Amino acid sequence: MEVELRHIEKHYGSFQASRDVSFTAERGRLIGLLGPSGSGKTTILRMIAGLETPDRGDIFIGGRRVNDLAPGKRGIGFVFQNYALFRHMTVRENIAFGLKIQEVPQEKRRTRVDELLELIGLTSFGARYPMQLSGGQRQRVAFARALAPEPELLLLDEPFAAIDAKVRKELRSWLRRTIHRLGITSIFVTHDQEEAVEVADDIIITNCGHIEQVGTPVAIYQSPRTPFVADFIGESVHVPDYTIFKGFDGDEGTAEHTGIIRPEFLEIGADADEMRLPLASEDGTVRGVYFRGDSLQVDVEVKGQLLHGRRSLEKRPLREGDAAKVFIHRIYSFADGGTRILENAAKRQDSVVI
Repeated sequence: MEVELRHIEKHYGSFQASRDVSFTAERGRLIGLLGPSGSGKTTILRMIAGLETPDRGDIFIGGRRVNDLAPGKRGIGFVFQNYALFRHMTVRENIAFGLKIQEVPQEKRRTRVDELLELIGLTSFGARYPMQLSGGQRQRVAFARALAPEPELLLLDEPFAAIDAKVRKELRSWLRRTIHRLGITSIFVTHDQEEAVEVADDIIITNCGHIEQVGTPVAIYQSPRTPFVADFIGESVHVPDYTIFKGFDGDEGTAEHTGIIRPEFLEIGADADEMRLPLASEDGTVRGVYFRGDSLQVDVEVKGQLLHGRRSLEKRPLREGDAAKVFIHRIYSFADGGTRILENAAKRQDSVVI
């Protein structure tokens, strides 16, 4: 079922939570609403669910305008951050709750609950109570309960926030596989960019109540359209004047030379022998080295600017205080309020020589 928001506005007193919000969630897609706290993402989700009413604009679900439709009549399943399971009910009773409210016959309820217990991998847990389950298991039960009435749209409000890191990663993969298997349109809220990139088919970036960018995780990461998106996605370092670095003379026609540098934009070497373009590399000083599992994070100071990069575990170790060589492959420029990728001029020259 397709979901469309057109020019949505929402105020809470003098605070504007949504500003001209428009987007379309296509049928069967898994959409991530991603943004910092207070950016308006949960307000958007609650308006789609009917738990909040927009001051202006229209919400369409399956082509039908639902602004004045009660939450229970919108065909929506909602999964809350804190599970919201009934403690006095068993797993089976929790999953069957919505069906019982709809007065679905008992035999049909039993069959549907059996199907969902198998779907979430908890067939033998039907008689247990929520307190007898792990966090990940509780969230699966909450997911099954939302799916029980066979909604055409699933909304999830930070569904992994209350779960520990290892289980969270497993549950992300499970949720993505399950939703794609069911083919149900789903929208989830998160402030965790890793979570959004890993789970979502499309990401909607929110900031101060408006939408900054909509696109696939790859498109948003590789081609951020605004300075906010470029800064918010990835691990970025702000650079007030990138022309201090070799190979970056600045954009023609603008005096603004601010930008960001991501870890993958850097090549860090122990000495010139490790560098493909040693003459174009900067001299730096290592300020910190941190183990990151499959690599080392190296913080290196170059011309008074602290940059963050990655270095293979297979290479010669670097330690705090060591001299290092740094080649900056590219920078995101923020000229004229947009973003532009600037490649190091030495790479272009090297290509010509080759």
